[in-house]
Amino acid sequence: MNRASDTGGCDDHPRRARRYDAAGTRSALLGAAALRFARYGYDGCSVRDIAKDAGVDAALVYRYFGSKEALFDAVSTSTGMFEPLRHLPLDEVSAWICDVVSRGPTEEEAPHPLLTKLRSSSREETVGRFREEITEVFSEGFARRLEGEDAELRAELMAAWLMGITLLRLAIRTPALAATPDDTLLRFLRAGIDPLLDAGCPGDGSEDG
Repeated sequence: MNRASDTGGCDDHPRRARRYDAAGTRSALLGAAALRFARYGYDGCSVRDIAKDAGVDAALVYRYFGSKEALFDAVSTSTGMFEPLRHLPLDEVSAWICDVVSRGPTEEEAPHPLLTKLRSSSREETVGRFREEITEVFSEGFARRLEGEDAELRAELMAAWLMGITLLRLAIRTPALAATPDDTLLRFLRAGIDPLLDAGCPGDGSEDG
C-alpha cells in the first residue's frame, strides 16, 4: 500500500478543489469520512480518499481534525440519534422507533453507526467507546426512567431492537423488513417493545405461587 495516501502527499494528477467556507469544509469532510469509514473500515480508506470525495485538499483533514484517527473519532459517535429517549414519554417510544426505522436515512445518505464500528472492529478503543455510549444512553440514562426489575436489561434489549431493526431495514435492506408497511411494522414493534417499557415484564415468574 502506498503510505503517501495517508499523508496528504502530492497527487500525480492534481484536481481542482471545491471552495467552501470553514464550516462547509468541515461538514464535507465529515460526510465523506462517514461514508468511507462505514463502507471500508478505518484501515480500508485513506485521508486522500476522504479528501477527494469531499472535493478538498487532503491537508485540510489535518487542519480541521489533526489526524485521520481524530476524524474517525468525530464520525464514530452515535448518541445524537438517541437524544429523544431522554425526554420522550414512554408510551410514545414504540411509535418513535417505528418512525426512525421507517423514515431514517438510507445507507447511502448516512451510514449506520454499527457498520462503521464493525468494519473497524480491530480498533478496540472504538468498540469500547461505542459500548460506553450505549451504556450511558440506555443502561444508565434510559434505564432510570423504567420502573420495576431488570431495568438495565430491558433498556439494553430495547437498544438491541433499535440497532438491529434499523441495520436490517435501512442498511442491509432485508426483503420483508424493507417492504413492510409502517402500520404492520408498528404493530410488531409494539408487541416486542412495549413489554420492555412496562414494570411487569411478562414471563418473569414473579406472580407464580
